[in-house]
Amino acid sequence: MTADAFRRLALGLPETSEGAHSGHPDFRVRGKIFATLAWPDAAWAMVKLTPEEQEFFIHAEPEAFVPVKGTWGRQGSTNVRLKAGKQPAVRSALVAAWRRAAPQRLADEFEPTR
Repeated sequence: MTADAFRRLALGLPETSEGAHSGHPDFRVRGKIFATLAWPDAAWAMVKLTPEEQEFFIHAEPEAFVPVKGTWGRQGSTNVRLKAGKQPAVRSALVAAWRRAAPQRLADEFEPTR
Protein backbone atom coordinates (compact mmCIF):
# COMPACT_ATOMS: atom_id res chain seq x y z
CA MET A 1 0.00 0.00 0.00
CA THR A 2 1.29 3.43 -0.90
CA ALA A 3 0.12 6.82 0.29
CA ASP A 4 -1.40 7.42 -3.15
CA ALA A 5 -3.27 4.10 -3.01
CA PHE A 6 -4.58 4.94 0.49
CA ARG A 7 -5.69 8.36 -0.81
CA ARG A 8 -7.50 6.79 -3.80
CA LEU A 9 -9.30 4.30 -1.56
CA ALA A 10 -10.39 7.01 0.87
CA LEU A 11 -11.52 9.41 -1.86
CA GLY A 12 -13.47 6.59 -3.50
CA LEU A 13 -15.94 6.57 -0.61
CA PRO A 14 -19.14 8.62 -1.04
CA GLU A 15 -18.97 12.34 -0.31
CA THR A 16 -15.36 12.16 0.85
CA SER A 17 -13.12 15.18 0.51
CA GLU A 18 -9.47 15.73 1.30
CA GLY A 19 -8.41 18.44 3.70
CA ALA A 20 -5.57 18.97 6.12
CA HIS A 21 -4.98 19.55 9.80
CA SER A 22 -1.74 19.83 11.75
CA GLY A 23 0.13 19.61 8.45
CA HIS A 24 -1.26 16.17 7.57
CA PRO A 25 -3.70 15.29 4.76
CA ASP A 26 -7.04 14.11 6.13
CA PHE A 27 -10.17 12.57 4.68
CA ARG A 28 -13.63 13.75 5.69
CA VAL A 29 -17.21 12.84 5.03
CA ARG A 30 -19.47 15.89 5.39
CA GLY A 31 -16.76 17.62 7.39
CA LYS A 32 -15.99 14.78 9.83
CA ILE A 33 -12.49 13.31 9.72
CA PHE A 34 -12.29 9.52 9.44
CA ALA A 35 -8.68 9.02 8.27
CA THR A 36 -5.34 10.81 7.89
CA LEU A 37 -2.11 10.29 6.01
CA ALA A 38 1.50 10.83 7.13
CA TRP A 39 0.87 10.51 10.84
CA PRO A 40 3.06 10.03 12.77
CA ASP A 41 5.26 10.13 9.64
CA ALA A 42 5.10 9.42 5.91
CA ALA A 43 5.22 5.64 6.42
CA TRP A 44 1.87 5.66 8.24
CA ALA A 45 -1.81 6.52 7.97
CA MET A 46 -4.55 6.51 10.60
CA VAL A 47 -8.19 5.37 10.64
CA LYS A 48 -10.76 6.15 13.31
CA LEU A 49 -12.31 2.84 14.34
CA THR A 50 -14.25 1.61 17.34
CA PRO A 51 -12.15 -0.25 19.93
CA GLU A 52 -13.81 -3.49 18.78
CA GLU A 53 -13.00 -2.83 15.13
CA GLN A 54 -9.46 -1.89 16.11
CA GLU A 55 -9.04 -5.20 17.94
CA PHE A 56 -10.32 -7.09 14.90
CA PHE A 57 -7.91 -5.41 12.46
CA ILE A 58 -4.92 -5.68 14.81
CA HIS A 59 -5.61 -9.38 15.32
CA ALA A 60 -6.14 -10.02 11.60
CA GLU A 61 -3.18 -7.96 10.30
CA PRO A 62 -0.79 -7.19 13.20
CA GLU A 63 2.02 -6.14 10.86
CA ALA A 64 -0.20 -3.43 9.34
CA PHE A 65 -2.45 -2.16 12.15
CA VAL A 66 -1.40 -0.82 15.57
CA PRO A 67 -3.23 1.36 18.08
CA VAL A 68 -2.37 5.05 18.13
CA LYS A 69 -0.49 5.79 21.36
CA GLY A 70 -2.43 7.17 24.31
CA THR A 71 -6.08 7.97 24.81
CA TRP A 72 -6.91 8.25 21.11
CA GLY A 73 -5.67 4.72 20.57
CA ARG A 74 -7.73 3.39 23.47
CA GLN A 75 -10.75 5.02 21.81
CA GLY A 76 -10.08 3.15 18.54
CA SER A 77 -7.78 5.40 16.52
CA THR A 78 -5.54 2.99 14.65
CA ASN A 79 -2.30 3.55 12.75
CA VAL A 80 -1.82 1.76 9.44
CA ARG A 81 1.74 0.86 8.42
CA LEU A 82 1.33 1.58 4.71
CA LYS A 83 4.09 -0.71 3.44
CA ALA A 84 2.55 -3.69 5.27
CA GLY A 85 -1.08 -2.85 4.48
CA LYS A 86 -2.91 -5.12 2.08
CA GLN A 87 -5.50 -3.37 -0.04
CA PRO A 88 -8.54 -5.46 1.03
CA ALA A 89 -7.82 -4.97 4.74
CA VAL A 90 -6.99 -1.27 4.44
CA ARG A 91 -10.11 -0.68 2.35
CA SER A 92 -12.24 -2.51 4.94
CA ALA A 93 -10.76 -0.37 7.71
CA LEU A 94 -11.41 2.80 5.71
CA VAL A 95 -15.02 1.75 5.07
CA ALA A 96 -15.52 1.06 8.79
CA ALA A 97 -14.02 4.44 9.73
CA TRP A 98 -16.07 6.20 7.02
CA ARG A 99 -19.28 4.57 8.32
CA ARG A 100 -18.58 5.91 11.83
CA ALA A 101 -18.16 9.45 10.53
CA ALA A 102 -20.89 9.50 7.88
CA PRO A 103 -24.44 10.55 8.65
CA GLN A 104 -26.57 7.48 9.37
CA ARG A 105 -28.71 7.77 6.23
CA LEU A 106 -25.64 8.04 3.97
CA ALA A 107 -23.95 5.11 5.73
CA ASP A 108 -27.12 3.01 5.41
CA GLU A 109 -27.33 3.72 1.66
CA PHE A 110 -23.71 2.79 0.97
CA GLU A 111 -23.07 -0.63 -0.48
CA PRO A 112 -19.31 -1.22 -0.72
CA THR A 113 -17.96 -3.02 -3.76
CA ARG A 114 -14.61 -4.77 -3.97
